[in-house]
Amino acid sequence: MSHWIVALVILPGLVAPVIALVMRYDLVLQRVFSLAATVALVVMAGALYQSAATGVVEAYELGSWPAPFGIVLVLDRLSGIMVALTAILALVVLAYAVATGWDTRGRHFHALYQFQLMGLFGAMLTSDVFNLFVFFEILLIASYGLMIHGGGRMRLRGGVQYVIYNLAGSTLFLFALGTVYGVLGTLNMADMAVRAAELPEGDGALLRVAAALLLLVFVLKGALLPLHFWLPNTYALAPAPVAALFAIMTKVGAYAVIRVYTLVFHPDLEATGSMAGDAIIPAALVTLVVGMIGVLAGGTVARIVAFAAIGSMGTLFLAIGAFTPQGTAAAIYYLVHSTLAAAVLFLIVDQIRARRGNTALVPLPPMAQNGLIAALFFGGAIAMAGMPPLSGFVGKLLVMDALRDHALWGWIWGAILVTSLIAIVGFARAGSTMFWKAHDATTQADAPPPEARINELDAHVHPGAALASIGAMLGLIIALTVLAGPAMRAAEAAADQLHEREAYIVAVLGANAVPDPVTGLQRDTGDDPVSEPSEPAAATDETTEDPADEEEEG
Repeated sequence: MSHWIVALVILPGLVAPVIALVMRYDLVLQRVFSLAATVALVVMAGALYQSAATGVVEAYELGSWPAPFGIVLVLDRLSGIMVALTAILALVVLAYAVATGWDTRGRHFHALYQFQLMGLFGAMLTSDVFNLFVFFEILLIASYGLMIHGGGRMRLRGGVQYVIYNLAGSTLFLFALGTVYGVLGTLNMADMAVRAAELPEGDGALLRVAAALLLLVFVLKGALLPLHFWLPNTYALAPAPVAALFAIMTKVGAYAVIRVYTLVFHPDLEATGSMAGDAIIPAALVTLVVGMIGVLAGGTVARIVAFAAIGSMGTLFLAIGAFTPQGTAAAIYYLVHSTLAAAVLFLIVDQIRARRGNTALVPLPPMAQNGLIAALFFGGAIAMAGMPPLSGFVGKLLVMDALRDHALWGWIWGAILVTSLIAIVGFARAGSTMFWKAHDATTQADAPPPEARINELDAHVHPGAALASIGAMLGLIIALTVLAGPAMRAAEAAADQLHEREAYIVAVLGANAVPDPVTGLQRDTGDDPVSEPSEPAAATDETTEDPADEEEEG
């Protein structure tokens, strides 16, 4: 099974250049190869998830170079859940992009999409923080092209802001890596965990600096306040399939926090202690409040959903910040839910834009298939706001239960309950303006006819298939609700494995790890308990303008 771990990274990495170089003028071939590759990724990710669910941690050493000197990919329960979620989301979103013709509005959509998947899978499987940086850059470079796919002045402006913020984050990431390597002499996460526990007391301050720098990088990727500025415009202006795929990209930042701060800089480590949790919880509270207030003041449905995504990251980081097995399990469950909920709402927003001509919250005549789109929006809004009976309600209950013993539990519970009410009001107001008041707005001369934009790309658009993709995404949310028991048991097993740490370190370091009374493990390096520093692994369009994005100006 171990060779299939690297296949998740290699397959999209091979398909992307083939599509770009060989099939650049043949859209049908691009679609066939891209869809076939994504289906294969779903099958492989499913098989890897089943393997990880047994509790065995598998390590794949590229070139048979052992850790900490070589590049190692690791599959455990958490990475198994993440790659399965990413693959399923990628397939549904890609099917939607093909059905709506979004892949025809610019060049190299399918090649960039596969490169994005390569970066996502690599980031979720790597056991080395330098290679985490490399895979971050791969997925970010692909996302830059996807962000401006379809063209338009406002989309280009939003793309430039997105690039600037992420370049700043990447620069900070390099500073953090240099600090970590200077203190620990390694960038392999398992080796970092062992060496951090053995670090002399005098070096604790430097280790705290390294941990703080990495935390800043990861919460920037996760859009935690005050580092969230890039997200509202990016999500609101990005093409709908791209915004839906970006729903998993912010979760990579959350995943990195879970991975690094349960394995390396965990609360039991004397040098760092509860530093990460003490910083994350207050910031997550503010993120949750600001995000859900933005739902009330969004102005357009696209911005409302973008702010709701920010609020959901606040809830997710509240659970992560507890750094307990129960909190981590709740975070994993809510991570899966919030990814699906944000993705389905961005796809529904695209259907609204296609029928109304814009997503501004002003009454217009009823759109085509008004009742069906209203029902889909209603389902997505219930999921995002956390109303019963869908998985958002279950996820928020789990988060609240996990934090009931926290010193700030009153603030946390109050924020979750009040912001849920705010989200309900915001989504209800948006829905009533678009779908209910539409029946009173039949005399506006400047309003587009109901079918004005849905047939904009007649040769490529298949509305039935697009709606089926949205239905499939909602079906996944319903399945997560119905199967909440098994899903939560899987999340609890993943959380327990993360907090035990021993299995991960043994899988990566192998015979170089021996029992230690403090950490459970330490490197067997002979006379010197801290070996000499090892070298880190080396890191190896033209568009058609879419007038829809101009609505976001102002």
